[in-house]
Amino acid sequence: MKPTYYLLSLIVAVAVMWGQRFSLAVAADKPNILFILTDDLGYGDVSCYNPESKVQTPHLDKLAKQGMRFTDAHSPSTVCTPSRYSVLTGRMCFRTGYRGVFVGVGGPALIEKGRLTLPQMLRDQGYTTACIGKWHVGMTFLTKDGKPSYEAKVPAVRPKDWRDGGPALAKVQLTDFTKPIPDGPIHRGFDRFFGTACCPTTDWLYAYIDQCRVPVPPTKQLDRKPLPKHPYAYDNRGGMIAPDFDLEEVDLVFLKKSQQFLRDHVKKNKDKPFFLFHSMQAVHLPSFPADRFKGKTKAGPHGDFIHEMDYVVGELMKTLDELNLADNTLVIFSSDNGPEVTSVVHMRKDYEHDGARPWRGVKRDQWEGGHRVPMIVRWPGKVKAGSVTDQMTSLTDVMATCAAIVNTKLPPDAGEDSYNMLPVLLGKTDKPVRRYLLTQTISLALAIRDGEWKYLDHKGSGGNRYERNARLRPFIIKDNAPDTPGQLYNLKTDPGETNNLVAKHPDIAASLKAKLESFKSSGRSAP
Repeated sequence: MKPTYYLLSLIVAVAVMWGQRFSLAVAADKPNILFILTDDLGYGDVSCYNPESKVQTPHLDKLAKQGMRFTDAHSPSTVCTPSRYSVLTGRMCFRTGYRGVFVGVGGPALIEKGRLTLPQMLRDQGYTTACIGKWHVGMTFLTKDGKPSYEAKVPAVRPKDWRDGGPALAKVQLTDFTKPIPDGPIHRGFDRFFGTACCPTTDWLYAYIDQCRVPVPPTKQLDRKPLPKHPYAYDNRGGMIAPDFDLEEVDLVFLKKSQQFLRDHVKKNKDKPFFLFHSMQAVHLPSFPADRFKGKTKAGPHGDFIHEMDYVVGELMKTLDELNLADNTLVIFSSDNGPEVTSVVHMRKDYEHDGARPWRGVKRDQWEGGHRVPMIVRWPGKVKAGSVTDQMTSLTDVMATCAAIVNTKLPPDAGEDSYNMLPVLLGKTDKPVRRYLLTQTISLALAIRDGEWKYLDHKGSGGNRYERNARLRPFIIKDNAPDTPGQLYNLKTDPGETNNLVAKHPDIAASLKAKLESFKSSGRSAP
């Protein structure tokens, strides 16, 4: 009996050993993915993109030296909510018909039930998925009678100062925060969520959400009197705040939670790959850097906030190194849209720093400054260190690219505007992967790119109203073709978008307009 017993034991041991090796091999074939998305960070805010930047970003510069820097990357939209929807679905948000951004306890979840998301696609491939930080794609909070808070009937009277109450505040006050959220991130593909519903330090709800609950509910209305006073400080509403919510520490809280996720993953799920979506508050106004970062730059509070953002990136990279995860982790860094009006106007005037440089426009604008964003990708052994590409790409492309990386095919009803950029990352093509690019604004105004040609299917910026904004009037560029219905620019000869060529090249404008309409009616722009 003993020889048979020992033989069986040996067979079992070998089987277990090979099973472990097989699982590790499978995990090695599928890299960990860390996607860092900053908020309102402009192309010119990063020193490796802007040699004239008055704020140095050494950790991002190092990341670029270790990987690939995109010079023609774009957020799908010029504002938060639609960009984030598009990142998580690979689909342009205008297709939902939703106009604007969520505030307070706004909802429901904009991502439709049953729609395949980036985290769900990766989870189906064996990934552990986590979202830490700002969600801003809508979720359903409930009142005491179990009805959605966003449907609550409240007085429509708005105060003279948009920061002091109104319907959004009233809906927060009617919410029962002991009830679970039925359609948040953990219902759209994430195993783990810790963060905020909307803009963490701007909005009507200042409280953290853990999974689907608010562990420490808001108890009083925010008192803005003790908060910092400077040109970048006046963007937070007088919403309801929880006792544990410090407006100057939010990004450090998010950092700590992401680091904890990484450490827990190594302890509990080391044989599985992970997808971590680290969704920052920085550098969305108000610019409230934590105490340790105040005065660290010579570019004021917003410069200090950019410095803090760069520090967070460095700490996440350091954590990957400490846990021996760096060599098998794909890191993607980008921003959800261009820089905010206030930060650009004041930084230009006070510190000679231009967060939109070298482009025309800012957040909300269809011009390049509103959506051309920094994008850096590091993947040791796969992406050539120190490489730079002028391939045109959108953040919608993250989904199809990740699908290719994990060797799965997206179904026809998913990733409708997502292109596979893996050949670019691996240096296997010099040909343009994308011929066309779509972008949208908060008003659902649309634009389309075809190589060097860009057609805006509207007049003006599509977002900011320059004539009505005293801060923006000095930056008005008179339209040289005011009687045409749209705008046509050649970005190769006119990167500043100063010369509207619709009247000179009506055939090109008409062709791009027709292609845009085709993409709208077909429901997709990707192959």
